[in-house]
Amino acid sequence: MSSQSQPSLLHKYMGIIFSTMSSEELLGSLDSFDAREDDIFLVSYPKSGTHWLAEVIERIPDAGITLTSPIELGDISKFEELKRIPKRRAIPTHLNYEMLPVTVKQKQCKIIYIVRNPKDTAVSMFHYYRDNPNLPSTETWAAFLELFLKGDVVYGSWFDHVLSWEEHKNDKNVLFIFYEEMKKDFVKSLKKITAFLGIDVNDSEMAKIARSTSFSEMKSNAAKENCDPNHVICALTSDRNLVFRKGVVGDWINYFTPKQNRVFDELFTEKMRNSDVGRCLKEYAHSQNA
Repeated sequence: MSSQSQPSLLHKYMGIIFSTMSSEELLGSLDSFDAREDDIFLVSYPKSGTHWLAEVIERIPDAGITLTSPIELGDISKFEELKRIPKRRAIPTHLNYEMLPVTVKQKQCKIIYIVRNPKDTAVSMFHYYRDNPNLPSTETWAAFLELFLKGDVVYGSWFDHVLSWEEHKNDKNVLFIFYEEMKKDFVKSLKKITAFLGIDVNDSEMAKIARSTSFSEMKSNAAKENCDPNHVICALTSDRNLVFRKGVVGDWINYFTPKQNRVFDELFTEKMRNSDVGRCLKEYAHSQNA
């Protein structure tokens, strides 16, 4: 089934494709959201580690943080739902920087942006499209990769999304985290996150967080928590079993043909030529292949 044959699952807003799980009314009203100065936003392009990051935040002891569902999930009643949360809110989203509510920028809410090798992101997203009934399935990997490279997927172009956020990576309220860095040295990444949030976590607590947020642990917990409507982190599904697939670095090599890899690399070089984030991703890729 082609992605064009299920138009009712998707709609466009401001030139970007969204799932119909994000209503046009809600997307058009984002600037009326009343952010709090202590809000934390967990941001990424889809399939880049948002769930992992959210699980980490949730397991910081005595932090007084409530994880919410994504700000762009649902209809206009979302804002009332968020308003009722009394504690400090950790709010996930896949929105690009331009679409982020204006009050979040004005109040300089803490924002953690997690980014992942786009080749692994594309492969993970391909499986997500195939398995998720809220998204149109694509028949082949080649067909999906073509859509991904053109930005004709939910939340638009990976390149545009990352670059929109990279412009703000040195803002004092923004922390950039690399998925590959978290896989390589989790404790180092966790220390960055807790220091950024101003939360003290001792070594034994860090070890406990590392154990409870390992991929195998999160995947086994997903089935138990799948019926909990308050535990939805992705605006594209409420089925947590769809979220965790492999969680590995470098799986793209099992999918990309030499020609696909060359075409991807050429586009990456063109789009990310002035990007520090692009350079870091290349370094992680090289160290993985070394």
